[in-house]
Amino acid sequence: MAAQKKLTRAEQKALRPIQILDAAFEEFVRSGFAGTRVEDIADRVGVTKGTVYVYFETKEKLFEAMINHFSVPFQELLGITESLSGSVTDRLTSILGLLYEQVAEDRTTRELTRLVIAEGHRFPDLIDRHHDQFIEPIIAKVDALILEGVASKEFREVPVEFSDIVVAPILTTTVLRLIFDDRRVPIPNKDAFLRTYFDLLLHGLLAKPH
Repeated sequence: MAAQKKLTRAEQKALRPIQILDAAFEEFVRSGFAGTRVEDIADRVGVTKGTVYVYFETKEKLFEAMINHFSVPFQELLGITESLSGSVTDRLTSILGLLYEQVAEDRTTRELTRLVIAEGHRFPDLIDRHHDQFIEPIIAKVDALILEGVASKEFREVPVEFSDIVVAPILTTTVLRLIFDDRRVPIPNKDAFLRTYFDLLLHGLLAKPH
């Protein structure tokens, strides 16, 4: 087994902000914003409290940077949706499948959702920006696909608010897992969940359901 390459001082310094953000995420998840101490974040990284403040001036700025850092997958998801091809049905189910994986199945995104809900009142501007930058574009993409399907007669006429109903099962599953973990709500089998989800959805959308 090859020996692991030792990082140079410059490489270690370049990685330090990410290490701090990763540690901050775990502490904020464990203790919430008010209960998290910067020294505990520093201990996770193996640095001093002062080192954390070199990169992030306050705990508030650290929290904001952490939320933005762990929201990047939503940007990547949006990028993937732009390259999808096929019928409107194919593209819509592909997007929803990716969204389910990213939101309901990914532990980091689930815990990020918990933090957004729990600390939103403390950081309303941050949460609004998070929604505008990462969530709204995905919902807008779902809206656009539904309208495209209606225009092409692939879908029947549906209310404008239908996209909220479309994503609701994913959000419900996510919230239930946040509340109960797997104590009372068994973790759904991904393939079975998506198969049932798409079957119900398409029977409500398709002009001529299969």
